[in-house]
Amino acid sequence: MKFYVGITDLQWFQFLSKRNDDEVNFWRPRLQTNWGPIPEGAPFLFKLKSPNNFIVGGGYFVKHLIFPLSLVWSAFEQKNGSDSREHFIESISRLRDDESELLSHDPRIGCTILSQPFFWPKEQWVPIPSQWPKSTVQGMTMDSEDSAMGHEIWEQVQIKLASSLIKSWASPESPAAIESKERYGTPQLVKPRLGQGAFRMIVTEAYHRKCAITGEKTLPVLEAAHIKPYSKEGPHAVNNGLLLRSDLHTLFDQGYIGIDEDFKVKVSTKIREEFDNGRDYYAHQNQKLLILPDGLNEQPSREYLAWHLKQRFLA
Repeated sequence: MKFYVGITDLQWFQFLSKRNDDEVNFWRPRLQTNWGPIPEGAPFLFKLKSPNNFIVGGGYFVKHLIFPLSLVWSAFEQKNGSDSREHFIESISRLRDDESELLSHDPRIGCTILSQPFFWPKEQWVPIPSQWPKSTVQGMTMDSEDSAMGHEIWEQVQIKLASSLIKSWASPESPAAIESKERYGTPQLVKPRLGQGAFRMIVTEAYHRKCAITGEKTLPVLEAAHIKPYSKEGPHAVNNGLLLRSDLHTLFDQGYIGIDEDFKVKVSTKIREEFDNGRDYYAHQNQKLLILPDGLNEQPSREYLAWHLKQRFLA
């Protein structure tokens, strides 16, 4: 089992440990375009900075992406580990030497998105083995089967995940509960459940940061739309998402625009009837989506599209 031990500060840990979030952003102050040493669903553990040499919790790796700071805050807000955008910028500036740029521009930062985070009380913290390299600054990838240190850490983590103290927060569907049912020591990946922030970021990336209908790529006006709303049991899944310009997102949610099972745009006559307008929108009638995700399993689900046409579209 490959897993990652990432180093963070006590303030970030303490802030998030008081919440009950379904996801967190283990942000990185600078760009790391090729970061991704563990597979999706692998454990990502939190180690505090020295002198607090303990593993104190973790989560399950979803994806590492690079986005402008403004979008990162908008997507995750307090799940970044700060109570305000200003404090978030301050946290980043302490690790960068370009505070003026952070305040006057919109620099890109790294986002390591983690699902189903867990935070242990101090009496449950796992001491780092003595052979841990003191020169480690950001963290390291480990393997429970290929190194003595990796095996030792993973064994202790498994004990904590299976303990009664951890079960107190674990739901029957949570990674901890699932793993506690397995034979002790059997490593397995957990399929991470996306939260709202991860959904927004991953849908944005899947559509190449362009509006599915128009190809617009001005990021501040692009929004991740659910095809079947989350309130109607539509999942935070890429194939239940569309990246749309904000006005098209509004029209889609209210049923003035739909997408058929051939990925063709449908524009309701209600726009003209109710608003005596809509010329720009009718130009997209029967147009096939300009932008689609590369992976077939990430493209819009025909089941969800059919639901939207039947339940929401104003035919």
